[in-house]
Amino acid sequence: MSVEAARIAILGAESSGKSTLSEALARHYGTLWVPEYLREFVDAQGRVPHEEDQYGIALTQRAREDAAAAEASRLLFCDTTPLMTALYSRVYWGRVDAQLAALDARHDYAWTFVTAPDTPWEPDGLQRESEEVRQMVHRMLVETLAARGIAYTLLAGDLPHRMRQVEGLLGKPEG
Repeated sequence: MSVEAARIAILGAESSGKSTLSEALARHYGTLWVPEYLREFVDAQGRVPHEEDQYGIALTQRAREDAAAAEASRLLFCDTTPLMTALYSRVYWGRVDAQLAALDARHDYAWTFVTAPDTPWEPDGLQRESEEVRQMVHRMLVETLAARGIAYTLLAGDLPHRMRQVEGLLGKPEG
């Protein structure tokens, strides 16, 4: 029987380097990463999500994690989780739908890393709002993690520095 890979949550506000870091860590550790489904959704739909889209987005994200976890070796890097989808629901609609809240409550990751909003903010079409929103979302994220008792490590600095921070916690790649 194979052991499922440990899931590593990479959380952070928009334009804080989650995708770049997730991909780099997967390459470094010789494993898989799960890209943020929201990007694909926005590209396919040509619009930002509506409130009724949020649960489906989070459910698809989690389903992709489940599929990748069976194939990954030792670690699986998850570029965002349902927690972030729920947080953005609070930002934009002031509430979280019950199904999304239940999915968000299953934050069962071996490690949670938060990317600091200390890289240059870059607009990216429909998906990104502003530096002000990025800072607000970051504050909300760390407050949410603290309120829920979810331990996390804040990753700051450039990509090589963030990689060293993670390796200091997860250890060197095997082999």
